[in-house]
Formats: sequence, structure tokens, C-alpha cells
Amino acid sequence: MGIELSLADVPLGPFEGSLVTVYSAKSKGANLHVSRQCGQLRTSEVRTADVPLETAMLRRLCARCAAWGVWGRPGTGLGMFLGALGGTGLLYQLQSYVEPDEEERWTEREAREAAELLRTEQDVDPGDDEEEVEGGISRREAREDAEELRGLIFAHWRGAGRSLHRAQATLAHFPWLEEWAKPALTVKTLYLETLRAQAARFVDPEELVAAAAATALAMPELPHADPAFAVLGGNSRVSRALVDLWHRWQSAAGRPWEGPRTRAYLSYEIVRGIRSNRKGYDEARAETARLIASWEEQARAAAAPADRAPRCRLTAQMPEASEAMPRHGVRDFLDGLDTWTLGVLLTWTVDADWGSGVLTLEVPDLVAERLLSSVSNLPCSPAAAARDLPERYRGPGRQQGIVRPGVFDDTPVFDRRPVTPDHIRALRTLGPGPDELYLVFSAGGGAEVLPLDTIEKRLAKGWLGVLIAGTRDLPGSVLDPAEPKQSPEPEAGEAQRSGRGEGVHDLHFGEGLGLAEGTRRTLRQTYATEDRNLNLRLLALARSAHDLRSLDAGQPGGLPTAVWHGLLTEDRLSLAPFRQPGSDRWRSGSGLPLGPLAAVQVYTTNASPLIEGKGHSPLCRHAHERAVVAGDDLLTVADLMARTDLDWCSKCGGYAIRRLSDTQLSYYRAAHQLHDIKKRLDGGTGVADTETSTVITRLEELAAWSPVDEEQWRGSDSWQWQDTIRELRRKVSRYGIGGGSMR
Repeated sequence: MGIELSLADVPLGPFEGSLVTVYSAKSKGANLHVSRQCGQLRTSEVRTADVPLETAMLRRLCARCAAWGVWGRPGTGLGMFLGALGGTGLLYQLQSYVEPDEEERWTEREAREAAELLRTEQDVDPGDDEEEVEGGISRREAREDAEELRGLIFAHWRGAGRSLHRAQATLAHFPWLEEWAKPALTVKTLYLETLRAQAARFVDPEELVAAAAATALAMPELPHADPAFAVLGGNSRVSRALVDLWHRWQSAAGRPWEGPRTRAYLSYEIVRGIRSNRKGYDEARAETARLIASWEEQARAAAAPADRAPRCRLTAQMPEASEAMPRHGVRDFLDGLDTWTLGVLLTWTVDADWGSGVLTLEVPDLVAERLLSSVSNLPCSPAAAARDLPERYRGPGRQQGIVRPGVFDDTPVFDRRPVTPDHIRALRTLGPGPDELYLVFSAGGGAEVLPLDTIEKRLAKGWLGVLIAGTRDLPGSVLDPAEPKQSPEPEAGEAQRSGRGEGVHDLHFGEGLGLAEGTRRTLRQTYATEDRNLNLRLLALARSAHDLRSLDAGQPGGLPTAVWHGLLTEDRLSLAPFRQPGSDRWRSGSGLPLGPLAAVQVYTTNASPLIEGKGHSPLCRHAHERAVVAGDDLLTVADLMARTDLDWCSKCGGYAIRRLSDTQLSYYRAAHQLHDIKKRLDGGTGVADTETSTVITRLEELAAWSPVDEEQWRGSDSWQWQDTIRELRRKVSRYGIGGGSMR
């Protein structure tokens, strides 16, 4: 009984009427396409239109676009909704695992006979493997066929569970689809139960209890001094070999499909690497076999008095891939569970919410003890304590945040709705992958740029805010993927870029410290065109972050290294103009105010003299070029000027500075030019007659300097700047002409 569903059958809910872009040929009644590159769009004259999303429009879509088309902008509610339906999404899952596969089909009788064969085979002597059984095949071949069928049935059960989980998890984000999907979900649930019953035939509840008893045994006293083990070597080697044997046996005993006959082969492991004709070989193996048999007896004795009745009720959470992983990289459903745990789920599950992956089990006490112990890889808790599970582990009835217009970047900001943890999960699981950074707004913090992990942590603490835009939402009209123009005089080199040496009056002096050079560095280290566009957006958004430590490169999915080089520079600032005048001609400065440079940020791995170790730039090789992390220290240029207790790395200089804004770079150049004029005039050499007018003109230009925001250039800094220029003007007018002495 197959199920056939199409995109046109899906209720559109709050997304009905949303505008989508489609392409078509110009002929009347032509099919619509969601991509201009669709292989079914065979025309050179393509018409583009924005049309409302509605059932009539969906019926006109070509079959390829309806099934596999990529709709809308990634990261928007509409894009996630349509993306969740197509490809291997909801429509595919609702039609999968609803009946036996045509190519991998088996009968109920075949499953029953295979289970009976494997159960009886555990007591058969290995020497009878070649004995012929019904059908003209050997006992070994019959067993291998039965094991293959068991693996096939288990794989289909896991696949059906995974498919039902994905379908229900998707529907939780779009509740208006639940009633429409109910018939398909009913069929899937019935088929899953059929597979579970078939798979459960291969599991013996007695073996599960015995395996639980074996794993609960404490290590017994081992016969380290037994002469039978002398062939293994000295006492220490014998001890290690016996301890390893115990752990191997206990691990094997915890796997119910490996019966005593399989575990008996461990007696060969202890003499591995020893020649079989060596004296003492047979004695060691025989004593090992007796030791293993004694452990088997201990396990049976421990399991014998145990109550087999399933009296303990537990809530279990199915493991799945980390939500931080891309959707296409998730591992298979139920991955990481051993055969014992899978057997428990098949045997004692009494209720299941596959959407949230929460199952309710009723198990015997011994089984419950193992599930609740540290050795279990299945998160469990007593059913009465289910409220203590993390929110995403709760059972049925938990309401998730609905994905709809107004949460993501698909409506005016004025109408934006607060984001919730469930919306973050939707971004991770329904989209092609979340953006690295988001511009958010909250009443308490204003506008901020934050990674998704940070937003999620804040939401867990009650933060209330909205998403304004993701990295990929930034308008391309203000981002040019072409590399900014290089300096026309690259031979000026280090003197121009870092601000050291001569050339302070050059137009490009200090440009290596600025934003434009940061953009060039990012583009130089990025190769693919798509990556260049993305990194430019990341760089633009990251430059809005007040503190780069909030971008924490230590989190998964952090910024690319190329972007960090666009944010920071290890070039040193020349601070000579801002030092106080003194008698040391090499250290003496002009006493200029730091002005806009005072707040320039400086990042280092260690700025505390009380903590051992030198400070390194976050981009230094000694710091593994890890970029800025949350635990780094943040200083300012003003701090650098004031402190003398800093211990810096000799290779990188100890810190990286945040690249200078246009205003800061302009002031940096102006300060160096004023410092240069002051040095010449204070040096007593004066200026030649031909240079006097040039110096006076330059002083007038420097006097007129002010930042774009003049509010930043008022008060003592501005007065000090102007006082210095007035003093230099007096010196020029008094001593400049004729190059007279200037003292």
C-alpha cells in the first residue's frame, strides 16, 4: 500500500501568498521553474516573475523543481519551510518505509525460521558446521543466511524509526501540517511496529538479563600466581594478560548475540603470539578455558534470582548527531547503540514519541541498573524524573517554536518576533546550515553581532531578542568582491604600511593598519568566488562587534582565519608622536593627544604580570594562530602607553591591534605629520625659505583636521592639538625664514 504525495497537496499555512521568484518560457501555460538553471527549462528567452505561493502555482511546477528545487533565501522562514518539504525532506519521508521494499523483501515465515535457527545454533558443536541441513546447504551457510536476514531486518527497523523521527520532528516546526500528515504517519507507525516485532524475534529477553548481570559483576580475584600461566612471562605480564582477558570477556558477555561458544574462543587470545608447540601453551589455554567457564557460571548465578518481570519504568532519549553538525553530515539514527541496548528497545518499549526521540521503557531491575549506569550509552532516567531531562529530551506534548514569517529575515524588522531555542534548532536542522554570525537586537543590549552558539546560551538564561539579519542577508550592493586597489607605490613597503620609518607625508603612509588593507588580506587568503563573497559579509558584520572576544574562535563553526586577518593586524603602531617630550632624542615625543586612537583595541593572550607566560598575539604561531577566544585579554592603546609591566613575545610583539577605522587612520597620519614638523623645528635647523610656505600651509590643513563625528573631537584633546599647532606657527614665523636658529 504505497502513498503518493505531491508538493501541491501540502497546506501552505501562514506562508500562503508569500512572494516567490519563478522562471518560465514565454509561451502561455508553460511550466514554472524555481531555478533558471533547471534542465527542463529549454529556452533562451526566460521570463522571470514574482508570484504568490499558492496551490495553483505549485501545480504548474516542473516535476524536477517540485521535488528537488531550492526555494527562497536560506535562513528565512519561507526558505526553511519549502526546503523541509523537498528533496529527502518531509514529502519523501512520509512516502518511505510504509511497506516492504521491492528489492529487499522477506516473509514472516522466513524471519521466524531464521530467528529459531540462530537461537538453537548456540548449542551446536562447532565441528558440525559442515553438516548438511534442509535445503542442501551446510549448517554454516544456513547460519550465515540467517545472520544476514537478521541484519537486514534490523537495518530496516532502524531506517523506519529514523524516517518516522525525521517526519515527526519536521512536523513539530509546522503544526498546521499535522492533520494533513496523520494518515501517512499512521501507515508508517504500523509498518514500524511490524518491523519491530520481526526484529524482536531475534532477541531473547533471558539473554538480555544475563548480559546485564555479567556487566554488573565486579572483577574477581585473578590467579596471577597459577603455574599454568608461566608461559606468558613474568608476574606483571601475567597480571596484565588476565586483567585484559577479564575485560574482553565481560565486554563480550554484554553482547547477547555472542553466546558462550563465541566467548570460549577468548582462550586463544591469551596465548596469541606464542608458538603452539611451546611448552606450557596447552596448559595456559586449558586453564584459561576453565577460568572463562567459571565466569560464565558466576554470571548465570547472578542472573538466576533476578526478577524477570518488567517493573521499572524508564524514559530514554535516542542519540542523534550533534545539532551543530550540518544537516547532510548527520549520522544514522540510533548510531552508537550496542546490540544489547537495541535488544532492550525492541523488547521493552511501551510508548514512543519518535519526533522528539523519547521512548518509555518498562524493564526488569537488572536491565534498569545497567541502563542507568555509567556504562550505558543511552541517556535514561526514571520516568518520574523525566522533568529533569534537558528540554529537547522531553516527551510528547512539548510545544516547539513555530517556524513562520516574522522570526527570521523575511519580514520588516518592525514586525519581527522574538527568537526561541526551538527557532535556533530549526536553523540548524531545516536549513543548509546556519550563518556564522547574526545581527540581533534586544532591549537590554541594543544591536549586537553574535555567533549562533552565544545566542543559544543567552536564550537558555532567559534572553529576549530578535534576529535582524544573518551574514548572508547583507546587501551585496555595498560589498565589492574585487580586491581594493593596491598602493601605486608598493616599493614604499614597510615604511608606508606600518607607519615606521620615513614617508609620513606620503598619501599611503600607515595604510597597512587600516580597514582597506584588512579587506585585501581577507581576499588574498580566500580562493573560491563563493567563499570570497561569504568572507566579505562575515568581515563586514564582524567589524560591528564591540568586543571581538564575543565572536570566540574557540567555538565550533567560528570565523575563517582569513576573516580574522581582516579584523586584526600584527603591525605595530608607532606611538612616538604621543610620548611626552624629553631629553632622549630617540624616545622623546611631541606630547600629542591620543584622541581617536586612545580606544583602539589591543588583543593579547596574557596581559597580567601575575600569570606566568609571555603575552602573544592571537595570530601568533606560538598561540597556534587560533585567533581571538573568550579568555583573551583586551587592552587599549591608552593602556599600552600607561603600562610598563607587560611581557611580550619577541616574535609577534605580544599583541594584535584591531584595524584602524578611516577616522583613526586619518588621525594617525595627521599626528605623525605634525610630529615630523615639530621635530624639524625643535631641532634648531629651521626650514628653508622655499619650504616655509609649504609648512605653513600644512599646519593650516592639520589645524582644520577633525573626525567625521566632531563630537569625538572636543575638549582637552582638541585644545591640546590646536595649542601645539599655534606654537609651531609662531616658531615658523619667528625663525623659519632664512633658516635662523630656533631654540
